[in-house]
Amino acid sequence: MAKTRARRAATGAAPIVERVQTGVRLEKRLLKVLKALAEVHDITLGDLLEGIVLHAFEGKAPFSRDSLAKIADLRRIYGLDLDASHAHRLRER
Repeated sequence: MAKTRARRAATGAAPIVERVQTGVRLEKRLLKVLKALAEVHDITLGDLLEGIVLHAFEGKAPFSRDSLAKIADLRRIYGLDLDASHAHRLRER
């Protein structure tokens, strides 16, 4: 995420966008990890999610090695044992 900010700063003004409020349901532990990661980077949860999605749309990895290490710590802290193999197969209680 830091590289993205540096690149954006180097290329000029940030684009003007229109944001909308959305109600999205996420797995509880996943949301805790995302919120904590946003806090670590001192950005909003929305900014974090936008960054992840924009990187994914371009086939780019959204996280540095340092961020991945922090994510691993947060996953342990919050007991998040889900991984990519669980995507699109989660069922609610």
